[in-house]
Amino acid sequence: MKEISCKLLVLGAGPGGYVCAIRAGQLGVDTVIVEKAKAGGTCLNVGCIPSKALIHAAEEFHKLRAAASGKSPLGLSLSAPAIDLARTVAWKDGIVGRLNGGVTGLLKKAGVKAVVGEARFVDGKTVDVETETGLQRIRAEAVVIATGSAPVELPDLPFGENVISSTGALALKAVPETLAVIGGGYIGLELGIAFAKLGSKATVLEAMDRILPQYDAELSKPVMKRLGELGIDVFTRTAAKRLSADGRGLLAEENGRPFEVPAEKVLVTVGRRPVTEGWGIEEIDLDLAGRFIRIDDQCRTSMRGIYAIGDVTGEPMLAHRAMAQGEIVAEIVAGRKRSWDKHCVPAVCFTDPEIVSAGLSPDEARATGVEIKIGQFPFQANGRAMTTLSEDGFVRVVARADNHLVLGIHAVGHGVSELSATFALAIEMGARLEDIAGTIHAHPTQSEALQEAAFKGLGHALHI
Repeated sequence: MKEISCKLLVLGAGPGGYVCAIRAGQLGVDTVIVEKAKAGGTCLNVGCIPSKALIHAAEEFHKLRAAASGKSPLGLSLSAPAIDLARTVAWKDGIVGRLNGGVTGLLKKAGVKAVVGEARFVDGKTVDVETETGLQRIRAEAVVIATGSAPVELPDLPFGENVISSTGALALKAVPETLAVIGGGYIGLELGIAFAKLGSKATVLEAMDRILPQYDAELSKPVMKRLGELGIDVFTRTAAKRLSADGRGLLAEENGRPFEVPAEKVLVTVGRRPVTEGWGIEEIDLDLAGRFIRIDDQCRTSMRGIYAIGDVTGEPMLAHRAMAQGEIVAEIVAGRKRSWDKHCVPAVCFTDPEIVSAGLSPDEARATGVEIKIGQFPFQANGRAMTTLSEDGFVRVVARADNHLVLGIHAVGHGVSELSATFALAIEMGARLEDIAGTIHAHPTQSEALQEAAFKGLGHALHI
């Protein structure tokens, strides 16, 4: 058995793991990273990046179909648009490949040794990795668990053939004629909208009483409106049961009423679970918080020298949270004083229209016991939004009433994902309504809606 030693061992090369390893390498820490598949993890390979590529392709095709229908308000026209999904997927795979290579190159540049294989704890300082060339034992002073998460499978609808996860949806070589999406959260709606734009007849089934339950209802209303415009049927308070006898439909139940949804493919997006099995957790003694590994504000687990980051540690399961944790842990291992003191982890839903949520919603702010002010500005009154046919949605600012400290900023609208960093920056830096209102925002841009929302919160909106 081959044996190597290092100061830091990182298990998993997803966003959290590879960032942790790169930063540790930059700081001169002798680092090894183990990944059983490709660098980049779920996000790069079968999640964030490929799904956004598919969403973009679907939007472009949808525009072509609108022009071909003669309904383009811009006066554009063409005939017989078509899409070769296999070529689209190949383009998407090319992007993923380039990013894979980029991550691998960055790890090498930082002096990190990469080992490909399945890792399993022997004890708190020792891990065995099953590689193509045999078993390799790695001893480390510190270990970071960054094993990520996996799609939740339904007992009566296991993945396979016509039942697919988000991973399977991103690998389809043809657009399904009919698609049933189980789960009206952000993953299901992002992909459901994309396939509807590509030509599928999509149906969404959500167990809760509304779609996007993780966002407040006001933010989800424009998305619900758009689903109707795209011809997507939505059933709430609905439970998916099983495939029909011929395998071409999905049997469901809405408030006790059974019915069948046509479904060439069934996309199951009911959540993700932490990957806490398969790497020898039973060989060590970690405290859990429900399904997740319990950590403190330095990402330390209950065992000395073992850290955990990313999806395996709980909500929010977001790549940028994992990256921030990875960077912090690397610096801690290198001897620097760091801890998790973030005030804001922005969340983005890449539906049509997009949603951004940063900080507290109005209800969450009120629940803290403080009196609040709300400033909201619609894109219908924004010149840039008008010129890009993007008038649906708004920007909303939530602030304390006494000192105007900004507690939350939210938006729904076309392209608002690109405002997410601005929202988070304002909250992290302790901005007040006067700070946002007093900052000159370039004209004409959608970002002006943020300044206008601050004006509204101060009681003197200019353009509404």
